[in-house]
Amino acid sequence: MKNPIADLNKIFDSRIRLGVMSMLVVNDEISFNDLKQMLELTDGNLASHLNTLEQAEFIKVYKGFIGRKTNTTYSITPLGKQAFKAHLDALEKMINKL
Repeated sequence: MKNPIADLNKIFDSRIRLGVMSMLVVNDEISFNDLKQMLELTDGNLASHLNTLEQAEFIKVYKGFIGRKTNTTYSITPLGKQAFKAHLDALEKMINKL
């Protein structure tokens, strides 16, 4: 019998990364400040989790300027969308077996 958690992605073990991915699945692009405000996180905490998702190539980072202020936005990559869907499907299978 297959281990029921084998299909879960360790990157999504964090509730913060789950929150980020959930927001990016339904929005084309979200700014760093909007993510920080919605998830109620510090800059450093959010940046750490975003870096993990970026290293896994699950999100893409866009850096620009609005006037003189820097503006960093994020979007989900096709790989990220696929990995997140597979993770949610695995969770659903586990729940349905209960």
